[in-house]
Amino acid sequence: MQDQPILIALLAIAAGIFSLLGGINNWDWFMKSFRAGLFVKTIGRQAARVMYGLFGIVLITIGVLLLLIG
Repeated sequence: MQDQPILIALLAIAAGIFSLLGGINNWDWFMKSFRAGLFVKTIGRQAARVMYGLFGIVLITIGVLLLLIG
């Protein structure tokens, strides 16, 4: 049962890195995926890139904090 918080933290960090890189690198396949596509159509591609970058930073921060306190 002790490995679960570590796994969740590592998954949060991995998802955060993926989201951050998708926003920074402006991956076309990332921005045209179904969910990101809806987001892009709503607020625009540049704003979606910023939001995905911020979301990635938040996920990475949460993952690191979980590792530190867990």
